[in-house]
Parts: sequence; structure tokens; C-alpha cells
Amino acid sequence: MGGRGASSGMSAAKKKYGTEYRTVLEYKNIKFVVPLKEGSAPVPMETMSAAKDRVYAYVNNAGILKSIVFYDSEGKRARQIDLDHPHVGHKPHIHVGYDNKHTKEYIPLTERDRAYIDTITKLWENYNER
Repeated sequence: MGGRGASSGMSAAKKKYGTEYRTVLEYKNIKFVVPLKEGSAPVPMETMSAAKDRVYAYVNNAGILKSIVFYDSEGKRARQIDLDHPHVGHKPHIHVGYDNKHTKEYIPLTERDRAYIDTITKLWENYNER
């Protein structure tokens, strides 16, 4: 998972793989990851995952879903849905590609986005009920 997830080696940013996140749940191409340390770690821009079109659900140390990040077949970040805070009055909201500077543009959620949010939320709730 890029320079910070559950893998081995070293990223281009000189971060040892596996030093910032750990995987707590996997379902199909979706991995739920939480930071290894207190606080939060930045969402990686790229992933070294061998899985094509990987989706990561980022969860904070309190167990709250923060964002869903979609990576393309080359491991580049395609888009991110932030779930936990509003942007231009909208929650959740989307960032496309590497735009994570909270521009004033709002990108509406698609039906597919809403389906992913529902699926990931249900998976996380079921995981926490065990």
C-alpha cells in the first residue's frame, strides 16, 4: 500500500512500507486500514498494491471511517471521498486525482459513490459488531 501500508520495502518518499497503517479488514478489492500511531497519517497518493483498482477505507484510531480512496490499475490515486467533514457545505465530498487542497468546486456524488459509501459503511459496522 504505497509507502505507508502493509507491504515490505521502501517508498520513493523514503518511508519504510508498513510503518503508518495496518489492515484490519479486507473484502474483495477493499482494504480497511487504520494508523499504527496515535493521530492520523496522510492518505497515500500512490499504492504499490498488486491488486488492480484497489479501494482503501481509511479509519482513524477512534474507529471512525474518514475516507474512501480509489486507486487505478497503475496504483495512482484516482479519487477520494471524504466522509467525516464538510467541504463547500457538503458532506461527504469528493476530490479527483491528486487535488486534495479543498478547492471551492463541489463534485456531486454519483450513484456508484453512494453505493460504495453504503457498502463500506455496512462492512465496517458489521466488523465492529463482532
